[in-house]
Amino acid sequence: MNIRKTVARVAGVGAVATAALGLFSTGAANADTFVGLPGGELTKTLSDGTVVTVKLVGESANLSGSMGATPLHRNAWVSASAQVELSGAPGFTGGSIYPGYVVGCQVNIAGGDTSAGATGGASWDSDGNVTPSAGATTGGNLNLGPGQAKSFYVLDLEQADDFGGETHKVRNKFKGSSGSVTWADETIGLNGCGGYAQARAFVSVEVETDNVITWVTLWGAPFSLG
Repeated sequence: MNIRKTVARVAGVGAVATAALGLFSTGAANADTFVGLPGGELTKTLSDGTVVTVKLVGESANLSGSMGATPLHRNAWVSASAQVELSGAPGFTGGSIYPGYVVGCQVNIAGGDTSAGATGGASWDSDGNVTPSAGATTGGNLNLGPGQAKSFYVLDLEQADDFGGETHKVRNKFKGSSGSVTWADETIGLNGCGGYAQARAFVSVEVETDNVITWVTLWGAPFSLG
């Protein structure tokens, strides 16, 4: 049974995601280390004049010893808010927000080679923009060996498909000029990595106007998992 379940509440143009497993981190051991992260901001002007601003705010990580209690196990709870604003478009605007993380074991995820060897439901173009693939996955319980990296998405939104069946989405869709997603205590559990390990947040946004459909991706700062 999968005990990790991300619950998203959509109100207006915002969504809040909470990892149920991570809520229990409040009473974790005193050895936990809180790491404040700088977040980031990116502004891009599209070909039709639409100005896209993507922000990552309130970003943090809480690092703790894994229940595995060996050097091969790492555990962290991560929190942040992704905010998107659109302005200057001549007509309809809207989009979808895909927040996630890349985790690497003994691989550099700080520079232009972020996507090197990464798997798990995302692909990168030459500009560093992330787009979901057919294998989009959620959940940060990962098994990685040296030189490997994997990506995962924060959101797991349940909704009915056109035939009444259950489907899962890794994005929050919004209409209008702004949207947001906030997550708290999202779990990153890493197994099998005997060397240094890092993680890095990304916020990928599919922007849609009357004239343009394109992707914009903001990267957070890499941080050590130990």
